Amino acid sequence: MSKALVLMSGGLDSTTVATYAKSRGDEIFGLSFNYGQRHVIEMESSRRVAERLGVERKVINIDMRQIGSSSLTSESEVDEGSVNREGIPNTYVPGRNIIFLSIAGALADIKGASKIYIGVNSVDYSGYPDCRPDFIGSMQNTLRLGLANGPSSNLSIIAPLQKLSKAEIVRMGTELGAPYELTYSCYRGGTKSCGHCDSCLLRLKGFMEAGIEDPLQYIEYPDFYLDFLKRKKK
Repeated sequence: MSKALVLMSGGLDSTTVATYAKSRGDEIFGLSFNYGQRHVIEMESSRRVAERLGVERKVINIDMRQIGSSSLTSESEVDEGSVNREGIPNTYVPGRNIIFLSIAGALADIKGASKIYIGVNSVDYSGYPDCRPDFIGSMQNTLRLGLANGPSSNLSIIAPLQKLSKAEIVRMGTELGAPYELTYSCYRGGTKSCGHCDSCLLRLKGFMEAGIEDPLQYIEYPDFYLDFLKRKKK
């Protein structure tokens, strides 16, 4: 049995990946980051998902508010969402996945894990540069070079959702029994998801295209999803 770390944010993608890793038979350890984000409700979601999957989870506290620039780590207004965005939205947190994967690599080195699972995606996403395949490949090489056990463990960063659409991710997770009712994806961080930010729109679009109803409740639903619900009830 291989040991693996799984980055768990409490969102749809990371929960799909954690469920996938569990189904592969790996001995997995969850890793979550409390990095000063406004949507701390995701920490509760990641805890509940880890408990449901029976995964030991470690929380690392860092303060990326000191870096600034992102609406997720400041009081800046989150950009209005778009499913056809061009350019990088203000929800991008500079260096986030570089930092997260560096810490995950250090823990993998200590635990003797040969895999790090992460839910990055380069198809239906918000245009973040640290979600691209080139970055993941480069980061894997860096960790192998910079960690004591990197070369011998052949440490791999596994991104099983990298080339999947959001609809394909939803179908995959549903088939595996991912507890989507425990997840949280909204960038605005309210008790209920807003239904307007990039993350909410991409999530709802994915469920709609998969032909599956999202189990979460939203403050307001976009027209395309309301039309889907109407069609589904006919």
